Amino acid sequence: MEMRTCGKSGIEISPMGIGCWSYGGGDYWGPQAQSDVTAVVHAALDAGINFFDTAEGYNEGRSEEALGVALKGRRHEAIIGTKVSRPDPDSIREHCEASLHRLQTDYVDIYMIHWPHDEIAIEESMAELTRLQEDGLVRAIGVSNFGVSQLTAVIETGTELAVNQLCYNLLSRAIEIELLPLCQEHNIGILGYMPLLQGLLTGKYKSAEEMLPVHSRFRHFRDDRPMAKHGEEGAEKEVFETLEGIRKIAEDEQIPMSRLAITWTMAKPGITSMLVGTRNVDELIENLRVIEWAPSADVIDRLDILTAPLLEKMGANPDYFTGGRIR
Repeated sequence: MEMRTCGKSGIEISPMGIGCWSYGGGDYWGPQAQSDVTAVVHAALDAGINFFDTAEGYNEGRSEEALGVALKGRRHEAIIGTKVSRPDPDSIREHCEASLHRLQTDYVDIYMIHWPHDEIAIEESMAELTRLQEDGLVRAIGVSNFGVSQLTAVIETGTELAVNQLCYNLLSRAIEIELLPLCQEHNIGILGYMPLLQGLLTGKYKSAEEMLPVHSRFRHFRDDRPMAKHGEEGAEKEVFETLEGIRKIAEDEQIPMSRLAITWTMAKPGITSMLVGTRNVDELIENLRVIEWAPSADVIDRLDILTAPLLEKMGANPDYFTGGRIR
């Protein structure tokens, strides 16, 4: 499998990574068997997928624990990305060491700030992350969910960033307007997440009412839906009209809609790796078919044109969750 380099770090990762949010089990995704986690991790490594993304906040650390168990004896084959929830310079080292303990490793390959915290001076956070890197606990530094102004503040500290992890899919293209070009200008890799927008791009939903509140809390949906915090009118009509168009293209290509959606993201310039939640080997096998099929330039153009009106309506704001936390 062709590898891609994370910024200037020299760390090479597969164009598809395994998103480990469900590992360890929890309220959001439900139970997750360790046997399935281990089977997926081993099969992924055998297939050439080397990147595994987790966070201390995923299932209260159980995701890291489950990944650590699964990687026993094969840690040297994997690239691990994990995240600190709150980048307080007084406690980052403690949190990093706790993650290392749960992951059963001496170092983490890419250590990221999970969400921006504007009340904490980014200069101090980056200074402490750099000390962790100098001490060998961290190979590369990254951020997650940082917008243009927040990423610019990090760049101005002089810290060399390997990646910025961002939501990106056919229905969520906001980063293309300002954020992706900024990352490309400064050679910062992009780790894309939610390529299927939590199941919406699988084609199984025909209306917003069919979706669970936790999966319809994004800016794509009305702000009066349960759990929504974005305060916007949403774009439900445009979303489901766009989905029907994507469905037609998938039918023309005779492939599942999910495969079409993921391959489109992986083919876009500036995307280092797309994270795909994979809970069992059957799901992994289907995801590997994504790698075997590459969309033609015509298919990419058709999808770009089809989804452009939704992109125009939703604009350059990459925060699909709160409407303003990412700036």
